[in-house]
Amino acid sequence: MPVYSMTGYASGQNGSAGSHSEAEARPPAAGRLGVEIRSVNSRFLDLTFKLPEELRQHETALRELLTGKLKRGKVEVRAAIENTAQAGVVEPSVKLLQRLNGVQDSIKAWLPGARDLSVADVLRLAGGDSAARGDWSADLLDVTGKALEGLMSARQREGARLAKMLEAHLGQLRTLVQQAGPLVPQLVEQQRARFLERWQEAMGLTAAGTGGTLPEAAQDRALTEATAFAIRIDVAEELTRLNSHLDEIERLLKKGGEIGKRLDFLIQELHREANTLGSKSAALELTRIGVDMKVLIEQMREQVQNIE
Repeated sequence: MPVYSMTGYASGQNGSAGSHSEAEARPPAAGRLGVEIRSVNSRFLDLTFKLPEELRQHETALRELLTGKLKRGKVEVRAAIENTAQAGVVEPSVKLLQRLNGVQDSIKAWLPGARDLSVADVLRLAGGDSAARGDWSADLLDVTGKALEGLMSARQREGARLAKMLEAHLGQLRTLVQQAGPLVPQLVEQQRARFLERWQEAMGLTAAGTGGTLPEAAQDRALTEATAFAIRIDVAEELTRLNSHLDEIERLLKKGGEIGKRLDFLIQELHREANTLGSKSAALELTRIGVDMKVLIEQMREQVQNIE
């Protein structure tokens, strides 16, 4: 399955080429219907609809259509109807004008402050505003479906780009882990030898001051302390876990689908291991590797937050 981003945009109109045959077979509603869908990242699926009055009754159907395809993201759906009637302005009949005038007089008798009807009001009441008429249900679902397909394609393209960037970061992290690996036994032995040397110097001064020799028990204690210190600075376990997390991220990217939340958890674990690596570091080179790891992991975190 592909990797999907939560960021995308698509739009559609009922006048565009490729309208389905059912829409062509029935009498079309006057006007042009346009639908826009925008989405950005979010922890959950958050749908917002901005529809004109004559389309609000279809919000439930639109919600079902979108939830069937989208799993996460803050999604905004906008729809608008534009009057494109070719018949031009519909001229009201004399009878209709007389009726409207009578209605206006009756209203003003009760509401003296009411304004007079404008030309636009008369044309709308006469049926000139044809965009508000007709059944838009089939057109709305058809156009929204096509816009949704465009959105999914856009999210898939962006998801592929994010996956490629994550794979590049995975390669860089693996290189850093490989660089840190040979340093571990070397650093452990260096710190162990340094600890023993300093301990022996201190014990030697003590023995010289007392005119005696270094007790065997003190040497054993020095060896135990040196070994414990070496264990504390050993980062082999952290490097093993880092490799394990990198393998799992790579597997998820190949699997695709709804992997965003799982990736986000693994990024947190990578950051935890990199922090531990830095805190245990007993050499400048290992510290540099830990810092470089955290920079790459933070970049991966930003990318993962956009994956569905």
